[in-house]
Amino acid sequence: MPKLTFIEKDGNRKEVDAPVGLSVMEIAHRFDVDIEGACEGSLACATCHVIVDEGWYDKLGEPSEDEEDMLDLAFGLKPTSRLGCQIVMTEELDGLVVELPKEVNSMLG
Repeated sequence: MPKLTFIEKDGNRKEVDAPVGLSVMEIAHRFDVDIEGACEGSLACATCHVIVDEGWYDKLGEPSEDEEDMLDLAFGLKPTSRLGCQIVMTEELDGLVVELPKEVNSMLG
């Protein structure tokens, strides 16, 4: 099973087994990583914003126009920012590293 490493807001690294076919956001929820995902992956918010490690960014497909529009609403945007709901794990992404932004815009309060 591929591995996925989250770099949490406090700098802690959390490596998890990442089931193929699940999104980074879904995997985060499964392993109690602090990603909100208020719209549950429907591309209607930016609360699952992650910063992809530079070495991995080009291995992901291009973000859709809808994803780019939602990213414009994210706090702490970086050149390698993506929405976790739009990154689906594959065997080729074994070892992927994503960082949680320090600034977030929570829709839950």
